[in-house]
Amino acid sequence: MKRCAILLPLALAAAACSPEAEEPVAEVTTSAATTSATGEPATPAPTATADANTLTLDGLGDLRIGQPIPAGSSFASRGAQIPGTTCRTVSSPDYPGVYAMTIDGELRRITVSDSSEVALVEGIAPRATESEVRAAFPGFEASPHKYLAAPGKYLTQPGDDPRLHFEIDTDETVSLIHVGALPELTWVEGCA
Repeated sequence: MKRCAILLPLALAAAACSPEAEEPVAEVTTSAATTSATGEPATPAPTATADANTLTLDGLGDLRIGQPIPAGSSFASRGAQIPGTTCRTVSSPDYPGVYAMTIDGELRRITVSDSSEVALVEGIAPRATESEVRAAFPGFEASPHKYLAAPGKYLTQPGDDPRLHFEIDTDETVSLIHVGALPELTWVEGCA
């Protein structure tokens, strides 16, 4: 019996080192550095798929900007919708404080409110300060808020879609984070 007690830990250690116990190659290569067009090592983009509460420029959970809502998704039209338009607001019980906008069945924008636990890869979430947003995203363009006096404002990512758009409240904290495509990204009234 004593011999078995010694051999069992050795057998388990050997099994843990065998090729069958290794991580799949696909996961290892996704974190490996690649080279850019100039031949310089490129830093891999952070992967946000590990956490379902991480908002990225691509989307959130099973939602992808520019794509239809996937079949079987927990996101669906709920509540009143504006008749006579193809703009729809969808939400999910799995993501309190989050809603998304579709036009002609295509996801155009995801909005995260200050009642949500969803955050960006950079750690910025609703209730973050304007200074935290500006430190993480220094090149964002400021514009006046439609309904709030200064220091309320919008901070919008310049460049190509998809992009980020922050709504900053009068207390200089983030009230809403939007990710999506123009022009819907900056629509103040949503589908209205």
